Amino acid sequence: MSATARFTLDPAFTVGEAGPRLFGSFVEHLGRCVYTGIYEPGHPAADPAGLRTDVLDLVRELGVTAVRYPGGNFVSGYKWEDGVGPRQDRPRRLDPAWQTTESNHFGLGEYADFLRKTGCEPVLALNLGTRGVAEAVELQEYANHPQGTALADLRIAHGSKEPYGIRLWCLGNEMDGPWQTGHKTAAEYGRLAAETARAMRQIDPGLELVACGSSNQAMPTFAEWERTVLTECYDLVDYISLHAYYEEVDGDRGSFLASAVDMESFIDNVVATCDHVGARLKSEKRINLSFDEWNVWYQSRFHAEFDRNPPGWAEVPRLLEDSYSVTDAVVVGSLLIALLRHADRVKLACLAQLVNVIAPIMTEPGGTAWRQTTFHPFAQAARHGRGTVLEVRADSPTYDTARYGRVPLLHATAVRDEASGAVTVFAVNRAQQAVLPVEIAVHGTGVTGIAGHSVLSDTDPEARNTAADPDRVTPHGAEGTALSGGVLRAVLEPMSWNVIRLT
Repeated sequence: MSATARFTLDPAFTVGEAGPRLFGSFVEHLGRCVYTGIYEPGHPAADPAGLRTDVLDLVRELGVTAVRYPGGNFVSGYKWEDGVGPRQDRPRRLDPAWQTTESNHFGLGEYADFLRKTGCEPVLALNLGTRGVAEAVELQEYANHPQGTALADLRIAHGSKEPYGIRLWCLGNEMDGPWQTGHKTAAEYGRLAAETARAMRQIDPGLELVACGSSNQAMPTFAEWERTVLTECYDLVDYISLHAYYEEVDGDRGSFLASAVDMESFIDNVVATCDHVGARLKSEKRINLSFDEWNVWYQSRFHAEFDRNPPGWAEVPRLLEDSYSVTDAVVVGSLLIALLRHADRVKLACLAQLVNVIAPIMTEPGGTAWRQTTFHPFAQAARHGRGTVLEVRADSPTYDTARYGRVPLLHATAVRDEASGAVTVFAVNRAQQAVLPVEIAVHGTGVTGIAGHSVLSDTDPEARNTAADPDRVTPHGAEGTALSGGVLRAVLEPMSWNVIRLT
């Protein structure tokens, strides 16, 4: 048996509060995320508004709390006016981001209806690629002003008497990326973000605004982009965004399992940059982080296929429909742990995306909906991961990776429910073959029993769920977990995601 990993939990040593917004998701007009995903009039399970009730049920089960919309790259060429009003009058448009044709049958009103039916908070992204300040405040007026103006009354005429009440807005998407329609330099974008924020706050000072950070940590402009942008708009925004996707490359599973090392480094570096700018500006404000795109995504596979066989302006093509293995699910669990470990500064996070497109939920047109392997760690974290995140400093055996050097086998965090005193430990064993014994000192937490130990693992690292076998990979119970003398002892299966609940 391998060496034992150990750490101590103490309610006196905390990271911060993990709020519901850590468990957001993302819906973009890309592939089948919207059409035949959440929206499919004529489907046997569709409600009168065209929303698939089987998908609504799964979204609620997943525990998603906020949904960012409508992009993504799509938003940088989007006219929000195309998606409101009578559906038969809405124009068909080319979407240059994904080389597809958009019907605009699903728009702002349908999005608001979807949110009402799932209980999710809106996170609306603005087009700052091909549009600007005027269009942003016009959308704000249409969405949020009660009545008595041209745009507010237009919303009412379109059937929405009550304002949508959107509080959280993203000032564009990935504007640092040369692939983005309307791509800008950091100075150009920083000024535009500042002026848009200023105009929106003239209407409603209480809005929460997200400035675009770097699309990933590997961007050549990383950190300098954040510094320049925040120098322009620091006191006008509340968050800066981070995006990161991970995949197994050339069979290097050891590095893939350690993907959260990069995510945590990314977070730490952005925090340092934000605080540096705040110090230079002598501001008392603290910028928090919006990790509003994250997931496992096999980008290299997608880009190779996209280049060989572009959509050719097709409508609702199958794009980015990754089928996730149990290995991918364990990595997603580890990424959730990374977000929780930084809950003091990461206040919003969105798993990209929600349905069909690199998603935890899959559907077939006219057919069934099912849970991918990645559904399970997210649902468990959303259910048990709210409260006070306790500091975890583990003494763990390590292993060598080609990409990140020596990495701990154990990746863990713990969350305490202040109302009940219950503590949930989330842990990943990165070892591909060996079990990992774990000892956790829980003196002072007040817990006296084990409510359960759930494990997501499989003897086949490529095991995955499909329409034909939707429950091939599901969480199962663990044996031998014990609490005695203030020490919790458990054995983590190889390459596994673990949820241990203590009461």
